[in-house]
Amino acid sequence: MIKKLICLILMVNLATIYGQTEDEKQLKKFYDLALTKGKSYDWLNHLSNQIGGRLSGSVQAEQAIVYTKSELDSLGLDRVWLQPVMVPKWVRGTPEFAYIESKPGYTSNVPICALGGSVSTPPGGVKANVIEVKEFSDLEKLGKEKIQGKIVFFNRPMDPTLLNTFQAYGGAVNQRSSGAAEAAKYGAVGVIVRSMNLRLDDYPHTGSTRYGDLPDAEKIPAAAISTNGAEFLSTTLRLDPNIQFYFKQNCKQLEDVPSFNVIGEIKGSTKPNEIMVVGGHLDSWDLGDGAHDDGAGCVQSMDVLRLLKLSGYQPKRTIRVVLFMNEENGLRGGRKYASEAKIKGENHVFALESDAGGFTPRGFSFDSSEADFTTILKWRSLFEPYLMQQFTKGGGGADIGPLKKEGMVLAGLRPDSQRYFAHHHAENDTFEHVNKRELELGAAAMVSLMYLADKYDLGSAN
Repeated sequence: MIKKLICLILMVNLATIYGQTEDEKQLKKFYDLALTKGKSYDWLNHLSNQIGGRLSGSVQAEQAIVYTKSELDSLGLDRVWLQPVMVPKWVRGTPEFAYIESKPGYTSNVPICALGGSVSTPPGGVKANVIEVKEFSDLEKLGKEKIQGKIVFFNRPMDPTLLNTFQAYGGAVNQRSSGAAEAAKYGAVGVIVRSMNLRLDDYPHTGSTRYGDLPDAEKIPAAAISTNGAEFLSTTLRLDPNIQFYFKQNCKQLEDVPSFNVIGEIKGSTKPNEIMVVGGHLDSWDLGDGAHDDGAGCVQSMDVLRLLKLSGYQPKRTIRVVLFMNEENGLRGGRKYASEAKIKGENHVFALESDAGGFTPRGFSFDSSEADFTTILKWRSLFEPYLMQQFTKGGGGADIGPLKKEGMVLAGLRPDSQRYFAHHHAENDTFEHVNKRELELGAAAMVSLMYLADKYDLGSAN
């Protein structure tokens, strides 16, 4: 009896060692292929330098749809298709202009950009005194009497003491997304918002602003000012609270237009009705070429399916790449994909999104049950040779969020975030700031996680 027990233990241990060895070999194969035969960098080069910024509803966004579908068609996938979705069309118009006037004839130009979704200024621009605030509660304390007829300057920096820069972003971004709507309630004539950027530079960073249910007649123009510009404006206000600020922008919100999500899939060999998604958002803002946000995530996701095929691995489950349209100013693509999946009764069990830049991958975040997270933590040692030790609980990504259901696992690739917000939504989010090797390491990490999730039935099919 004891001999049989010892033999059984040995067999289990050998099986475990063998399984780990096979997984280690498979991950090594994925990494080797990504670093020697990866396509993500070439695809990103085309998206960035031949197409450029891909604002929803723009010609460039439609060019990106045609290009990425064509590339997916060339991979020999089981199916590639376009999923129609209506998206908002906001246009920036001619370049914005702003200056600080200390006294008549004495002006200093400052870099600004209109926030996405903002209304334009009157044709002659807006010129008014400025009142600086940090929080929405400051508006309430000041009251309509002190705010009416002025430009509200939201100047709350991202917290530099937070090593997780996405937390720092989350702690400051509400002034950009809701500042105009809040200031309008007190009679402000415009809003200037400090850019969401930890670095001091001259790049204004755009991003969505929302007016809620505010009537069109009460909407006020909103712009971002560079961090250097914000520091200069704040200092000047301290020296002379009576200075005036002038800005002019020509943006416009047009009617919704048709667009598409781009989708490709490898059919599962034994569990084709269990669907795993990997993706990013194909749209971007218009100031740069959207290389980090989120061209990188799109090309990495495309390469996941290519690397699976190149490696010879046949997934048990159906694996889809989804390039979502309109994450930046509406999330229409993610919502449409989720609603269509629900209508069709599709069983999504796992989804992975890359939407945090093409920098060196450090790990993944997971929105999952404790049981699934316990399984996931067992894989961490497989990623340690690739410096991917950070496995944390948290969100997966905005586009895959609408898919969430009980038992499903959502995951997000987490690259090093220290440089991300220096480029996020700004003119310098360009291809030259993406490192080829870092981008390929991200693709390798993603295909490795997809492989493990497929092999070990991660998600609601357990």
